[in-house]
Amino acid sequence: MSHKKHKKVVLFASGSGSNVQKICEYFQNHQIIKVTHLYCNSSKARVLEKAKAFGIDYTLFNKAELLDSDKVLENLLKTRPDLIVLAGFLLKIPKKITEKFSNKIINIHPALLPKFGGRGMFGINIHKAVIDKKEKRTGISIHYVNEKYDQGANIFQKEISVKESDTPQTLSKRVLKIEHEYFSKTIEKILNGGK
Repeated sequence: MSHKKHKKVVLFASGSGSNVQKICEYFQNHQIIKVTHLYCNSSKARVLEKAKAFGIDYTLFNKAELLDSDKVLENLLKTRPDLIVLAGFLLKIPKKITEKFSNKIINIHPALLPKFGGRGMFGINIHKAVIDKKEKRTGISIHYVNEKYDQGANIFQKEISVKESDTPQTLSKRVLKIEHEYFSKTIEKILNGGK
């Protein structure tokens, strides 16, 4: 049997899951990489429907189960993912998980870190801050996750120009477009040993 073992990706998401959708589409028939599981902290999140549509198992948990118990950690240790991908996940990953999965957790952030990172910097807040500060460029950062918000090493950044006519909403749409374009490719690159 020359069947290669799949590399397993698990996703963490909190919301509508547009990145989850794109990642699942990208790896649906991939030779080597397989999305095996979704972890979600909201039973109302639209992302659950997306996981179901791709036949991906999911685990629901609440904040206390992530932070104060070992439920999520133990589940992950059983699953043994090659990469944990935060795709629109808003809770901070606790140190006990980041230590066990050092350099195996990545996140996408809709700004050019280290700018516009940290607590409260998510979603439309980021794009509003970029426009308020009259930035000329913004973009995305894909980075490793450590126990500090948005401070893990950058893996990939892509810049776009901020237009004079941009509102937080128009900027958000353009940034999301590059998230969709580069997130899956970057996951693939990491799991293929950086090629």
